[in-house]
Amino acid sequence: MYLHGTSQINDKGHLQIGGCDTLQLAEQFGTPLYIMDEALIRQRCREYMEAFKASGLKFQVAYASKAFCVMAMCRIVEEEGLSLDVVSDGELYTALQAGFPPERIHFHGNNKTPQELAMAIDAQIGCFVVDNLVELHMLNAIAGDKRQRVKILFRITPGVEAHTHEYISTGQTDSKFGLDIDNGSAYRAVQEAVELPHIELLGVHSHIGSQIFEVEGFQMAVDKVIGFAAKVRDEMNVIFSVINLGGGFGIRYVEGDTPLPVSQYVKSITDSIKSNFARFDYPTPEIWVEPGRSIVGDSGTTLYTVGTYKDIPGIRKYVAVDGGMTDNPRPALYESRYEAMLANRAAEADEELVSIAGKCCESGDMLIWDIRLPKVETGDLLAVSCTGAYNYAMASNYNRIRRPAVVFVKDGEADVVVERETYQNIVGNDVIPARMRPVTKTV
Repeated sequence: MYLHGTSQINDKGHLQIGGCDTLQLAEQFGTPLYIMDEALIRQRCREYMEAFKASGLKFQVAYASKAFCVMAMCRIVEEEGLSLDVVSDGELYTALQAGFPPERIHFHGNNKTPQELAMAIDAQIGCFVVDNLVELHMLNAIAGDKRQRVKILFRITPGVEAHTHEYISTGQTDSKFGLDIDNGSAYRAVQEAVELPHIELLGVHSHIGSQIFEVEGFQMAVDKVIGFAAKVRDEMNVIFSVINLGGGFGIRYVEGDTPLPVSQYVKSITDSIKSNFARFDYPTPEIWVEPGRSIVGDSGTTLYTVGTYKDIPGIRKYVAVDGGMTDNPRPALYESRYEAMLANRAAEADEELVSIAGKCCESGDMLIWDIRLPKVETGDLLAVSCTGAYNYAMASNYNRIRRPAVVFVKDGEADVVVERETYQNIVGNDVIPARMRPVTKTV
């Protein structure tokens, strides 16, 4: 397993993260356990901020909270000077409860409810990323009722298909997200927005996909966006002050993944912005981006305890752990691949090829197919790397399995930022109708 951030093998042969021995973490907090390398999270935030500062452009780096949204993460984002994007009232509430400055919050989503829009207006967030015309007019009406004027970006689809899994590719014309440039819907949206009294149009937003390893897709998106911006300027006299190019920057999950350094992604984007907007004699806008996975993905490690195993001669050996698709649904959803090691025997040589199975009652609950490990025994601790993004965020209670705790580790200290769920949490919202309640028998 590739060691990310502060991860290392200590003199006991154990995996250590943030100066904390993972065996001690397992003993103290139990397993499954999400471990987040706080120093690495902060490093990634600073890489983005420093790269954009070097460009000389006005910018905002907004952390995409859908990747991993808890109050402690919102505090890190605020402390490192980033903005925050949210896609639901729950994410917005989390940010506000964490004390995140509302003026640095951007609200996304293709189906924001009237209640969510009202909540965000009342909180006086910085910007709405409007996905469609229904939302545009709903937002204008609600803002009018509240005697407010709100700032928006339009999410547009530039017709660029990133090299990514089909379920996480979002920039192409056939997508549930955004207003299309090519069919004219984005143009008509601008025409309508500038006539609405409670809407201030800042610019446009484009997102071409996720887990992207090359810069060409972003450069193509910039080409399409500037062409659209120039057309709007020339025909409507509307100048965009903000261009948001979304996120999608890839990380290394397994050998063969080849993400670029953050500085290279940023330089390519900013160079393309400078040259393209200058070519059209267009005032250089403020540039926004929305990294999520690339800030938290490789900072996360999930620690499991090995339980049973089953060897099918000539076929494979299944090794089962005490978690699975409830704490990491990505392999089942996207056929995502991961690396892992035995955290308690991290210095030992690999001896056998095994497949890691989860404990859910689903044949598709497989975390890793065909990984080489030392000879695995019941009670071993398995550490799966790069689980910081879309693992806790997408966790469920399928089979009524309790969601794990989350700890931040840094400089030898471990802090719980999400408590492990209890049995009472599992049934806490259940209600038995009176007609179904047990009858107490009297003697």
